[in-house]
Amino acid sequence: MQITFSKYHGTGNDFIIIDNRSHGFVLNQQQIAHLCDRHFGIGADGLMLLIRQEGFDFAMSYFNSDGRESSMCGNGGRCITAFANRQGLIQNKARFHAIDGEHVAEILENNGEEFIIRLRMKDTFIYSDSEDGIFLNTGSPHYVKFVENLEIMDVVVQGRAIRNDDIFAPSGTNVNFVEVGADSIFVRSYERGVENETLSCGTGVTASALAAAYISGGNTGKYRVTTLGGVLTVTFKQDGMLFSEICLEGAARFVFSGTVDLF
Repeated sequence: MQITFSKYHGTGNDFIIIDNRSHGFVLNQQQIAHLCDRHFGIGADGLMLLIRQEGFDFAMSYFNSDGRESSMCGNGGRCITAFANRQGLIQNKARFHAIDGEHVAEILENNGEEFIIRLRMKDTFIYSDSEDGIFLNTGSPHYVKFVENLEIMDVVVQGRAIRNDDIFAPSGTNVNFVEVGADSIFVRSYERGVENETLSCGTGVTASALAAAYISGGNTGKYRVTTLGGVLTVTFKQDGMLFSEICLEGAARFVFSGTVDLF
């Protein structure tokens, strides 16, 4: 079976995207993991299928690089919006369905290959906080830990230990390490399903900004977030532990397209 695909990335978080509106491909876990493999496949942090959904412009079905269907992906949401635009499916706005419900995205800039996109995220709240970190769900579960000297930290070793802690069983959690500046934060992320550090994580960046606002007690509702793959902006409204009107803004870039034989 031959599949046409496109490759995109959002601040270094990269994805294989397939238009599945007409073909109805059913990919199993092993096939998806093979496509995402950086040595034997195309290589990506995850794979998305763009599918039909009544009442929406499209629906997004997201799989981590281990081949398992996963929760919401913020960088993926921006990338699939850019893909839908290049496919002629949408113009400057998209209303799409993901595993956590409805999302609205707006294309702010577009040169045909790089897009600046603002994505509306789900409302959320702080589930728990402790001296060690804060847990919340921004479409995917995230444990946010505030640290110093993040640039030299071993994120893989420490992130993997938290991700697999019994308190988050059986599904585990994504882990974000955050170093706080005056009006900005630096975030590094360990993602479950990838089981490694990624250059950026959209839902994790969002969770980190909200957690930082919560502990600061005086943020104005906007954070500039630096990741290893680039810079994102998170805006929101806060009422104590509750957050609404959350938007994730940043670049989504077309990398290349092609075909692949899948066995």
